[in-house]
Amino acid sequence: MQPPERTLTLRPRVTTAEDSLRPTRAEIDLDALVHNVEVVRAEAAGARVLAVVKADAYGHGVVPVVTRLAAAGVAAFGVALAEEGLELREAGVDAPILVLNGVYAGAHREVLEAGLTPVVFDLDTVHAFARAAGDASFGFHLEVDTGIARLGVPVAALAAFLEGLARVPQARIDGLMTHFASADGDDDFTREQLRLFADARALIAARGHTPRIVHAANSAGLFRHAEARFDMVRPGIALFGVRAWPSRMPHDASALRPTMRLRTEVIAMREIAVGATVGYSGTFRAPRPTQIATVPVGYGDGLLRSLSNRGEMLVHGVRAPIVGNVSMDLTTLDVTNIPGVAIGDEVVLLGSQGEQSITADEIARAAGTIPYEVLTNVSRRVPRFYK
Repeated sequence: MQPPERTLTLRPRVTTAEDSLRPTRAEIDLDALVHNVEVVRAEAAGARVLAVVKADAYGHGVVPVVTRLAAAGVAAFGVALAEEGLELREAGVDAPILVLNGVYAGAHREVLEAGLTPVVFDLDTVHAFARAAGDASFGFHLEVDTGIARLGVPVAALAAFLEGLARVPQARIDGLMTHFASADGDDDFTREQLRLFADARALIAARGHTPRIVHAANSAGLFRHAEARFDMVRPGIALFGVRAWPSRMPHDASALRPTMRLRTEVIAMREIAVGATVGYSGTFRAPRPTQIATVPVGYGDGLLRSLSNRGEMLVHGVRAPIVGNVSMDLTTLDVTNIPGVAIGDEVVLLGSQGEQSITADEIARAAGTIPYEVLTNVSRRVPRFYK
């Protein structure tokens, strides 16, 4: 007889220093998180704040993050998937939760029963919710596509959508939203998106709909486009202290504080001779007698393999280059120019040590990616410590 199937949901391990044997860990500064919320609130100038906590709160651990944000007065949260919203409900979060990327695979009834608010962008989804709701009314946020071309009802198709919506009397547009494609740099494109959004709002009002909440601004939109704040803003990466829009940095964003520090320890030391290679494929060859420190962190933990022979870590407050290929569990550093490095010494991958800091943006540039990937890549086997 076959055993019954079970579905297992992996969640981040939350632990304390006393019961962890592994030196590789993510330290999450919840006070910095609250500070960043206050910076966002001040910039929002009265608009409501919906904290986007998708992808396990950008790798920080969603339940501790949402618990702290709720205690700080954040009244609404945004997730990408219904499963993420249901996880928060199971954890006892009763605040409004907006499911930003739609609802799939027949989860419509479960979403309504859990009191999650869906984002809708096609009539098929409206009908699916109507079947799940029966005679009861239900509300949703309508996304209009103004140029990102991923999700949302295109402005040109909005009239037809509204005509179809009129035949579903229990459906109600509670919110209206769009999503910026280039709020971090292309002001002309963002202004064009706002113009199209204004056209969409006018058409929706003309058809008799009165959304209670209008929103568009992500982190970059919040800080760089005051006209995009409307009734509510949707910060994500800014809550975690990452300023992911380096061009024309708003001075207010400079007050944001990083919330994650990644650290590990040296677990092995050796000196290699001139010409010796390090790691898989021998991509580093020592040009001199070289002190090599091995640290127990690799791409299995989220350290991007593209940082091989390119990235750096902090040892004794000094930058030590990564040499050789990053492997799944281990990485090697050249510490020849850092006197006195020994087994057990702290090594920082992300964050500050002494007077030096390594930022998510710096890591992203070295790896040829974006800060979002740096944070969300931190895997579930890296324990999170909250302070």
